[in-house]
Amino acid sequence: MVLRLHDTSTRTVRDFVSLEPNKVGMYVCGATVQGPPHVGHIRSGVAFDIVRRWLMARDYDVTYVRNVTDIDDKILHNAGHEDVPYWVVAMRNERAFTEAYDVLGCLPPTYEPRATGHIPEMVALMQRLIDAGFGYAANGDVYFDVRAFAEYGSLSGQKVDDMLAADDAEARAKRDPRDFAMWKAAKDGEPFWDTPWGPGRPGWHIECSAMANKYLGASFDIHGGGLDLVFPHHENEIAQSKCAGDGFANYWLHNAWVTTAGEKMSKSLGNSLLVSEVVQRVRPIELRYYLAGAHYRSMLEFSDEMVKDAGQGFQRIEGFLSRAADALGGASFEVNPANRPGDFDAAMDDDINTPQAIAVIHGVVREGNAALAGGDAETVRVKAHAVVAMLDVLGLNPGDWRSEGQGGRLEGAVDALVKVVLEQRQAARERKDYASADAIRDQLKSAGIEIEDTPEGPRWSVGDPDGK
Repeated sequence: MVLRLHDTSTRTVRDFVSLEPNKVGMYVCGATVQGPPHVGHIRSGVAFDIVRRWLMARDYDVTYVRNVTDIDDKILHNAGHEDVPYWVVAMRNERAFTEAYDVLGCLPPTYEPRATGHIPEMVALMQRLIDAGFGYAANGDVYFDVRAFAEYGSLSGQKVDDMLAADDAEARAKRDPRDFAMWKAAKDGEPFWDTPWGPGRPGWHIECSAMANKYLGASFDIHGGGLDLVFPHHENEIAQSKCAGDGFANYWLHNAWVTTAGEKMSKSLGNSLLVSEVVQRVRPIELRYYLAGAHYRSMLEFSDEMVKDAGQGFQRIEGFLSRAADALGGASFEVNPANRPGDFDAAMDDDINTPQAIAVIHGVVREGNAALAGGDAETVRVKAHAVVAMLDVLGLNPGDWRSEGQGGRLEGAVDALVKVVLEQRQAARERKDYASADAIRDQLKSAGIEIEDTPEGPRWSVGDPDGK
């Protein structure tokens, strides 16, 4: 089987061939930390975490770089509104993003560079561009000359003359209204760094070109990010890096938006849903399952009802694994790539087709449940091992979520407490005190704990409080 990925730059699905055998360099545009993350932000983190996990599952050694933009106009605006230094806003929200990535099971990046920590690399890159005739300084700003790069607009499929022209070109002494700033001259009261062209701060695009080169080299395999970054951000990255003589990214992958009521989720629309709030209403593993359930290039409509429906689907998978473990005498299921069905691998090789991959998982779960009903222990064991191997690729292995982090410790504590209550319920039933047993069940249900009586004993799962 050959891994094939949709490349935005060619608008085709291409066979993936890494620049170095068994190694992949991957750069993903991370957070601009002017505010805490909503579900739309974190979709990118989950989508590219799955891409990374699949590359690892195919035995690639992946160097994964995800940057942090910790200085920009919005951060400065928010800092001014709060009357605090810019870095207070940036660091607070960077921590919030890290917590959101962690709570949704994203592997930590190999490197997570901040823009403000790489000013010397940006200055060196801008000097290379000026020396090569692609950049110029004007009034303390440094601009990229878009007409000097014949391929400008190729990623987004635009022509320079059709692009919206800035209305401040004359005041800023731009050669062309479409030229973009790589460096911005300092304004009163703003943070600044000294450069050969005067004090100032980075433009948005120069940071990623500089940091990708530092951590991955002049050429690397995959550049990822949200669809909204194709233009101007990624278009400008390509222009800067290629004109400086770098090969830059070989494949461009972009995830689509999360929408609410058909509109892109964003703070400006006032419809953002913070990850920290959503995970109070739904288990993080179920939110990740929901985000993974749509193809990364497909728009995803968000609502609590849709997340709830997805959660019920994931609970069916968990239920099978729990029943299988009980039927096999409390067996645990180790992750073994050899246990993954070929249909699952084929789906993942088809441009990371997670909807089809999850359909394969549910198919195996149905087969496993049939084996449980028929008392076929060996088939149950095989199917359970297959399910765990597939879930692991998607970052959805329940065993990992129970054993790692604060969320895992909390789930373990809840499990222990519910088991104590179930023992009390069972004792009431044995002494034929059915009223007390039913009252315990009703109390658990009102707290969102569903009880299922099975031949192996009672089992619990998370339902809806008050049965709603």
